[in-house]
Amino acid sequence: MIALVRYLFTVMLLSQRYLAPLLLFVGLLAVLTSSDSGPLAATYGSAAGAMLVCSVWLTMALIGLEDGTHRSVVVVTTGSHLRVLLGSVGTAALWCLPLTVAGLLLPLAFGSHTFTFADAVLGTEAQLTCACTGIAIGVLCSRLLFRRQGHALLLALILLLAALLARGISPVYVLLADLQSASDSADLLGSTAVLLAISAGVLAASVAITQAISLRRS
Repeated sequence: MIALVRYLFTVMLLSQRYLAPLLLFVGLLAVLTSSDSGPLAATYGSAAGAMLVCSVWLTMALIGLEDGTHRSVVVVTTGSHLRVLLGSVGTAALWCLPLTVAGLLLPLAFGSHTFTFADAVLGTEAQLTCACTGIAIGVLCSRLLFRRQGHALLLALILLLAALLARGISPVYVLLADLQSASDSADLLGSTAVLLAISAGVLAASVAITQAISLRRS
């Protein structure tokens, strides 16, 4: 699995398809957090929202790098469709890690804040929650299930809006609402950890659904 993730990471790096979502992430952070001096919890909510959008884009780009023939070769080499799918998910998560670090540090450079350990933990939990949700959406909207990219992009937009606006259902909606109203980051560490676990479950369900449908089609 490590060799597979290394291979997929290298292919993504050489393709340079990571540049657009990375620049979008930095641009959103600059716009949303520039000259901000409010609570870091709300600021990290903006960073988490940017992570949601960019993780969807990264995942769809990563899975769409190889056509059916090349992917079949990778499947034969690794011995399992599921292993390749899990490798793609792991690689997308790996790409989200430097974005998480950027999401923690750039708001401190763009605005004026007092940074605490609780802020760092909360910001990390929030961004990973949105990363898991975004990767789940990206997997469901990938080339594995959609041959027409227009249909995939439309579904991705619908799912993104649902994640942001589905009150009481989406862990992202609950997360962003909590972050906007929080005055102390330490008060949200437990509830945000629960939301992170829920989003990881959503990702697992997305992988299972994608695997079942893609196998039936192959």
